[in-house]
Amino acid sequence: MTTFMAPPPAATFLAFHPQDNNIIAIGMEDSTIQIYNVRVDEVKSKLKGHQKKITGLAFSQSMNVLVSSGADAQLCVWSIDGWEKKKSKYIQPPANRSGALVGDTRVQFHNDQTHLLVVHESQLAIYDGNLECSRSWYPRDALPAPVSSAIYSCDGLLVYAGFCDGAIGVFEAESLRLRCRIALSAYVPPSISSGASVYPMVVAAHPLEPNQIAVGMSDGAVHVVEPLDADPKWGVAPPQDNGAHPSMSSAPAASNNQTSDQPTR
Repeated sequence: MTTFMAPPPAATFLAFHPQDNNIIAIGMEDSTIQIYNVRVDEVKSKLKGHQKKITGLAFSQSMNVLVSSGADAQLCVWSIDGWEKKKSKYIQPPANRSGALVGDTRVQFHNDQTHLLVVHESQLAIYDGNLECSRSWYPRDALPAPVSSAIYSCDGLLVYAGFCDGAIGVFEAESLRLRCRIALSAYVPPSISSGASVYPMVVAAHPLEPNQIAVGMSDGAVHVVEPLDADPKWGVAPPQDNGAHPSMSSAPAASNNQTSDQPTR
């Protein structure tokens, strides 16, 4: 008689410890996070708190924490010292969407190591280390399609977001105000953009050029996108706001040239 065992759960996300590159946080398909020491080939801790697969991990060295996100739309904060869970919170659905959110949720710390970009198909949001949301933006107006991916620029001043209709939005990182919209036809040849539906599945920021990104497309292509030489920056920066910010903001999408389809090269 032969006994067949179920295969082990697959790894769904990896993040290296900021102080020891022998330690890796591994998000698993079974909703756990394994803290693995490469040097001794041993799982040091197994973190449990999510209900669905892990879809994002981000370390903050200054706060000494690991933040995880899952397909359950939940955020968890773990202490790096003892790997105990400090806090957890489910991201809030938009006002026009009822019921709890589900679906892949990504996280990335800002360069300041305290502000956290949270990305879900329903929203972009900025959280602090206590998982309090200070800014949020929901697809609408010039960018109505679900969010597919988003990332901070290398200088932390912009957020680039891909959408399921192929568009790319460029946002101010602090306020999540839309600076410009990049249409699919601006960076994909007409023979492709007018045919089957393609969209950015992942956005990567250039490590040195804050106005340049690479987008990995659903058809397997990769495009490098940047403004034209005549206009070296994306859109127009919004006016400075001297007043106090509300705890959450869903400011109207920018207008005029800020949402125009800016040409790229």
